Amino acid sequence: MGVKIFAGRASEKLAKQIASSFGTELGDVKVNVFSDGEFQPSFEETVRGQDVFIVQSTMPPTENLFELLLLVDAAKRASARKIIAVVPYFGFARQDRKDKPRVPIGAKLVANMFVAAGVDRVMTMDLHADQIQGFFEVPVDHLFASTLFFKEIEQYDRLNLVVAAPDAGGAKRANSYAKNLNCGLALCHKHRKKANEIAEMTVIGDVLGKDVVIIDDMCDTAGTLTTAADLLIEKGAKSVRAYTTHAVLSGPAFDRISNSKLTELIITDTIPLHQQNEKIRVLSVAPLFADVIKRLVKNESISTHFVIS
Repeated sequence: MGVKIFAGRASEKLAKQIASSFGTELGDVKVNVFSDGEFQPSFEETVRGQDVFIVQSTMPPTENLFELLLLVDAAKRASARKIIAVVPYFGFARQDRKDKPRVPIGAKLVANMFVAAGVDRVMTMDLHADQIQGFFEVPVDHLFASTLFFKEIEQYDRLNLVVAAPDAGGAKRANSYAKNLNCGLALCHKHRKKANEIAEMTVIGDVLGKDVVIIDDMCDTAGTLTTAADLLIEKGAKSVRAYTTHAVLSGPAFDRISNSKLTELIITDTIPLHQQNEKIRVLSVAPLFADVIKRLVKNESISTHFVIS
């Protein structure tokens, strides 16, 4: 039984690092693009009887998602033994329920497409909503960036540390960090006019003179994050750092981060950083994914990686 690791075009750099950490070379994939924009990926080496890991984050545009589905289909038709979709960033995860009438549940639709394409297993990180794991009819390995973040944060002066959630949705995650670190907890409560636009925000908790660490699963336009950071400083916080798994960073995000009171934004490379910023530092998830792949191949437990879930 062999193992081969391949990548879609959106996550090729990360996949190379995962393959290197695993101890192998990244498999050869070519994508033929037609003049009208249609594309056709192909494996340029045999995958018959192999355990095939396909690495691709499914951030917009939807071509990244569809390219992954085509690669899964190609592996199935080429007689791969097992097909594991490694999706560091699972797109459409914010559509995990009907939050108003006549809208789709996009995350469930994407899960259905994965299964229909022929995946045997899905490996992902920090889903926007934990219940998305239940949308799949195949096993899901849901990893957490806390494996990386916690090692850094626990080195801070805990007597002066406060963990903050940028909104009510992140309260559970922030509370888990605060409990494990035995430090204070603060909550930023926001009210939205519409998506990506905040009407007002308030802080619940004492942050006066404290070093605050904001924990979140993703940063899109950075509106919530930077508003929370500025408000925490106004409330007397000594410094504000943010740890965010998925750096979507769309629209005015980089300008907002540069102009904010944030001391530092620490992200992972589940999504490639397309613009450098002096306030942004990247931690690689490649060693973590490589180790979990090794454990899956050997049928070993991966629960030791769940520092905070």
